[in-house]
Amino acid sequence: MKENYYQLNKNIPVSNPVTSPKIPTDFEVLIQEKIRWFCGRKFVFDAFKDFLNTYPKGYFTVIGDAGMGKSAIAAKYIDENKAICYFNVLQERNNRPELFIKSIRQQLINRYQLENAENDDLSALLIKASSKITNNEPLVIVIDALDEVEQAPGAENILYLPKTLPDKVYFLLTRRRYEPGKKRLYTEGAEQIELDLNASRYNKDNRDDIQEYIRFFLNHDVDYKAGLLKWIEDRDINSEAFVEQVAAKSESNFMYLRYVLPGIAKGEYNDFNLKQLPDGLQQYYQTHWVRMNMDSVPNKIMVIILYILVEIGTPIPCEMIADIAQEDEYEVQQILNKWFEYLKQQRIDRDTCYSIYHASFLDFLKSKPILDTKRQLIKEVNQRIVDYWERENDEDDEN
Repeated sequence: MKENYYQLNKNIPVSNPVTSPKIPTDFEVLIQEKIRWFCGRKFVFDAFKDFLNTYPKGYFTVIGDAGMGKSAIAAKYIDENKAICYFNVLQERNNRPELFIKSIRQQLINRYQLENAENDDLSALLIKASSKITNNEPLVIVIDALDEVEQAPGAENILYLPKTLPDKVYFLLTRRRYEPGKKRLYTEGAEQIELDLNASRYNKDNRDDIQEYIRFFLNHDVDYKAGLLKWIEDRDINSEAFVEQVAAKSESNFMYLRYVLPGIAKGEYNDFNLKQLPDGLQQYYQTHWVRMNMDSVPNKIMVIILYILVEIGTPIPCEMIADIAQEDEYEVQQILNKWFEYLKQQRIDRDTCYSIYHASFLDFLKSKPILDTKRQLIKEVNQRIVDYWERENDEDDEN
């Protein structure tokens, strides 16, 4: 009670100028969403802790395929440590260096009460911030999804991250795997360590975490526990056998489980047995694609709506989608509802806006021949998008 409510006399000087750490409001919702079903990953946090204790400064990068929980790892660390952070999200177009530095600059200024830093680059900011550290606690900056950064080619580091770092300054980074020749992080005197979630040495850790995640749904999740247990009982399956076989089918992919487990609980797989469940995330997407008859002619409007979401990239309201597609808004809303679990909803200027939820699903859609930009249908949709923006510009000019 004393710690929570005792008010210091304002005339008593405070020796530590660092303010109480807070999660940036821009990322609060995203972080809470990512950690809602968080399980395991102790081996990752232990490795990062060892990194902090071993090296005076440096970059620690978690590498993994889409859906392996990289963003959740970043979110969990941020939530528990109130670390300074930035999430690159391709679908929301907040993946450019100038947006990154603007956010990080403001977080550093607020936390360390930096003066005359409004125009500083990241190197200068880190030097000023490190000089304010009085309790020997490291300054950790978490950056998610480096692979989604949109930056012009060049010799500079990704997001213009500094090649040199002050002591006690560390970066926790996440990204997908890419060719070594595409690497854009070079350092001088700062250690670089990479932890690849796909490495064979982590197979058991990944499997254990995946199984723990499934058991959480079976035993504790208030929304899906009953439905999952009924599906298991109807097929006379041992619960532990269900855990092991679904874990194997997931291929260590948490995004797969995020879709499949709720789907089983809601009855979407009542016509499936355990062996018929899709193998891996890509097959899961394909299974849903086939179920929705996406390659058939009657679903032309559904293809158009998905392509609009892919092509626009940023969150847009149903009204705008309907205007571009030249379809009734009610019909468009019904289609959006059918793809609800794959779409992200957010309120922007009092409108409910939609975008593709996860980069792995965006990649899947882009790989489908039916969405090929060379097809006549897609060319027509692109023209509708151009026509829409021209109409909007004309209205703005008139106003």
